[in-house]
Amino acid sequence: MFGDYDGFYGNDSLLEQVDDTEHKYLQDKNLAIKAAGDITLGNLQSGVHQKKQDNFSTLENMVALKADKEDAIQMNENDSMDSNQELTESILADLPSSQLLYLEKMDEVSSVSRISAASERRNNCMNSSSDKVRSLSSFCPDADHRNRPATIASDSKCDLCKTESLKDHLKSAMTGNAKAQLLQVSRTKQLREAALSEEICIAKKTIESSSVDIGPFYGLPSKVKELLRQFRGIETLYEWQHDCLMLEPLQQRKNLIYSLPTSGGKTLVAEILMLQELLCRQKDVLMILPYVALVQEKVRGLSSFGLELGFLVEEYAGSKGRFPPIKRRLKKSLYVATIEKGHALVNALIESERMGDLGLVVVDELHMLGEGSRGAALEMTLAKILYTSKSTQIIGMSATLSNVGDLQKFLQAEYYTNNFRPVELKEYVKIGDTIYEVDSKTGEGFTFSRLLNFKYSSNLEKADPDHIIALVTEVIPKYSCLVFCPTKKNCENVSLMVSKYLKIEFRAHREKEKQDLIKNLKSIGNGSVCPVLKQTIPFGIAYHHSGLTNDERKTIEEAYSAGILCLLACTATLAAGVNLPARRVILRAPYVASDFLKKNQYKQMIGRAGRAGIDSAGESILIVQEKDKHLVWDLVNSPLENCYSHLLLELTKGIQSLLLSLVGLKIAVTQEECNNFLCRTLLGVQQQLLLKEKSLSEIIKDGLENLIEKGLLKGRMSEKDHNSQSALTITPLGRATYKGSVDLAYCNLLYRELKKGLEGLVLETNLHLLYLATPYDLTYNCSPDWMIYFRQFNQLSAAEQKVVDIVGVPESFITKKASGQAIRKNVDIAVVNRLYLTFVLYALLKETNIWSVSEKFNMSRGYVQNLLNSAASFASCVLRFCEELEEFWVYKALLTELTKQLTYCVKMELIPLMEVAGVLEARAKQLYNAGYKTLAHLANANPEAMIRMIEHLSRRQAKQIVSSAKMLLSEKAEALQEEAEELLKVPTDIPGTY
Repeated sequence: MFGDYDGFYGNDSLLEQVDDTEHKYLQDKNLAIKAAGDITLGNLQSGVHQKKQDNFSTLENMVALKADKEDAIQMNENDSMDSNQELTESILADLPSSQLLYLEKMDEVSSVSRISAASERRNNCMNSSSDKVRSLSSFCPDADHRNRPATIASDSKCDLCKTESLKDHLKSAMTGNAKAQLLQVSRTKQLREAALSEEICIAKKTIESSSVDIGPFYGLPSKVKELLRQFRGIETLYEWQHDCLMLEPLQQRKNLIYSLPTSGGKTLVAEILMLQELLCRQKDVLMILPYVALVQEKVRGLSSFGLELGFLVEEYAGSKGRFPPIKRRLKKSLYVATIEKGHALVNALIESERMGDLGLVVVDELHMLGEGSRGAALEMTLAKILYTSKSTQIIGMSATLSNVGDLQKFLQAEYYTNNFRPVELKEYVKIGDTIYEVDSKTGEGFTFSRLLNFKYSSNLEKADPDHIIALVTEVIPKYSCLVFCPTKKNCENVSLMVSKYLKIEFRAHREKEKQDLIKNLKSIGNGSVCPVLKQTIPFGIAYHHSGLTNDERKTIEEAYSAGILCLLACTATLAAGVNLPARRVILRAPYVASDFLKKNQYKQMIGRAGRAGIDSAGESILIVQEKDKHLVWDLVNSPLENCYSHLLLELTKGIQSLLLSLVGLKIAVTQEECNNFLCRTLLGVQQQLLLKEKSLSEIIKDGLENLIEKGLLKGRMSEKDHNSQSALTITPLGRATYKGSVDLAYCNLLYRELKKGLEGLVLETNLHLLYLATPYDLTYNCSPDWMIYFRQFNQLSAAEQKVVDIVGVPESFITKKASGQAIRKNVDIAVVNRLYLTFVLYALLKETNIWSVSEKFNMSRGYVQNLLNSAASFASCVLRFCEELEEFWVYKALLTELTKQLTYCVKMELIPLMEVAGVLEARAKQLYNAGYKTLAHLANANPEAMIRMIEHLSRRQAKQIVSSAKMLLSEKAEALQEEAEELLKVPTDIPGTY
């Protein structure tokens, strides 16, 4: 089989060792037979299958095999089995993992032989060889069984049959294993899965019935409760969570909106409902979250549940996600998506007529409906779900909701609210050196609480007129504190100022861990670390805003959660982002940038105060100047802002985009049908309030005419039946636009530039392709440094300079701008700015170092990171755009590779590790250097070993990384299996097929 070699490794091959062992074994055979009766390879391996893990385990299987074998031998009552134990251990020690399948089959054979032996003792003699031959032949169909008797000796009174040598067994098994498609699972695992399956069936019947008894755990298997305790530390639910889950509307599968303060435990209710849908109703689920970081955090957190309960968790964020999603036959999918990706996913499901597969949609931060283009996209998504699927349930949750009546009418939903907070929140306002408690019952809204007791020197009073140091030193370093600042620069200034005037004793608190944190940040920056962080971290202080890279933000968040950092100076975006609670929250000023604080923003920020299970109370302190006192009184006592539709305000990303997709998806193909659909949106519900100059019908008519003028739709508008000739149809360009999620403002420009690229696409470098993937919407806020522009241009090769000329930026223009000369020639400034951003991306792909590129172009690290993320997302949009237009077939392969490069922007060897949700470049480098170089390595990893090898890695993070890797590997395996089964399908209409 192996030519001149019959082994796998070393000088002493496995089969040679087996031969030697077998000879020793045969010498003691009579003793072994007398002692134990049945002695075969099968019963030597008895119990092996009990410890066999899943497809991810490798070397650990062999350890488990030996341990189980020892247990099995001890069950024999004869001491003579000890010699056979040693023999078997020597065999198993060198046995490759590829033979596990063979051993399992032999275990089945041995089970038959043991039954046979017992029967022989009762009836003197019985021969069961034919059964065993059939069993073995079914496993190794290519083996020649005619010369290979399989009867196993059982008693000295019976005739001893010939036993096939272990060497021959192994050789035949190797041949069989080469053809085996899947590893078998252990009997223990099968029993566990059968028990879980039975519980799910019972739960499914319970949910479908009207019985009051809801089963072990809210209609779910009791294992779910165990997993919540294991992964989340949740022993019991809050009373409101129980009440909410028992609501009659939920039992009747009606849509539901529920609202509670931040940290009230809203997400757990949604997760239980999602598990009910996945496990009991066997339907897919879509969870929509506002930010990429939240999507990745949720994917990591739910992957462990998916592995244990048998469903897939799929990430749809940035450039990740398949359209349409793979239709799974065996497992159900939980899609965790951003707002934009969720909309594209729903479009794909509608187009492929698979909306019936989607049983539940959960929307976190439902108030986002009233926020810009993202709110418009969320409204379009929910409206399409409501219109196209009567069986899909919608659950919306938020901490800050007003005008709930409009939202209920739009979503056709019931409403539940509760003021529960696990930790009491006390709100304060500081004016001068006096602190007032917020009390809406009093006439002024404030009651005196206390005076600040902190001795300020004259210098300190000048440096800290708002007494921030006094407020933070009341809680740090023992407790944590967040200081929300109006601007990014203010965050850095506050962190520097506080660290400058803190006592030297603050440096001693967890000093070693803080030094390790600085080293970690230095490693992330390839030797560079922010000078501000270098100065503040020794005191346990850091800033947190969009100017940091993703790796830096994640590292700082982890250090804060671990208590290494006790104070973060941050912008308002942290309030709606990852969960970082604090004992005290301080609002540096009632402003976000130059805009006065909104009530929704205020509630989000102060909601971070109080850590459940740690603090008995949380405090928020708003620092106010005397001049703003009356505005702040209005702020703390006013109701939440109403949530209004943004379909009209976001024209090309709103109503026009919606009308285009309605026609493309054939949801509505006439003006009348479009009217009917729009009346069911939030805009339709609020039309009397929002529409002043034109009616909704007129706005729809204008929008459709505009789409026809742009060449995205064709036909004439009429309110007649859609079967008439007046029905609208979508053009190929229109289809590419909505399927690629391309902004209508740029779709024609993108088409022209892609078309122009076909005439002379420069492929000597990827600069030309990168220009086509540079986002349009970032060009307007770009202000090039002309000397840097000129320097970068001069460093280009001849082929690269040709690209600059092709896109429309003359060398003379750059030269004159750099020298400050007047420009007479008209040049499109949007093209000039876009090319400058392309230069930044080009440098990034070559260097894969955000620090050096940000210094080279004099940009903040965060801006460069945001540009990279936006380019990766836009590249995936352009790719889907090109897939719909046959003339752009050449771009498909090119953009697929470019999208991957932009998504990860690391050395090629790190890309497999960064596919795991939440593993960024710094962590990927640590894992790679520690020997975890592939997805399979991560999936096979022992979390405890990983903790010992990776610095600053908590046990929870290690477990999440392993679970996420296993989930991703499982998802890929499922996809390949589905694809293979599709390819192997034999058409039944071909003669000779069955």
